[in-house]
Amino acid sequence: MKTDELGKWGEELAVQHLMGQGYAIVQRNWRVDHFETDIVAMKNGRIIFVEVKTRSDQNSDPLEAIDRKKILNLVRSANAYVQMYDIPHEIQFDVITVTGSQAQYRLEHLPDAFTPPLKSY
Repeated sequence: MKTDELGKWGEELAVQHLMGQGYAIVQRNWRVDHFETDIVAMKNGRIIFVEVKTRSDQNSDPLEAIDRKKILNLVRSANAYVQMYDIPHEIQFDVITVTGSQAQYRLEHLPDAFTPPLKSY
């Protein structure tokens, strides 16, 4: 599976998982400038920005890709979204990792995975 196909497959699994957990999917692959949010969802009065990381190698840890730079980009994207749509809700950042193949995979959902660093954006 090519990298972009792998990513799309992982995002689709993530959407199905979130919907099964009672999340309402608002948007997918939302872009502003060069920032992107994989999934924007709502649950329990919160707007939730979800980053999905998919790896075919079950021995790799997709969470390693969520570094400080990635977190800052996610926060900038979420901030732009909230300002653009004048969102009054609490914000939450979730991370979903998918490792493996279509035949055998593991999905892990980390709700409220991180708190944005205190900084002006």
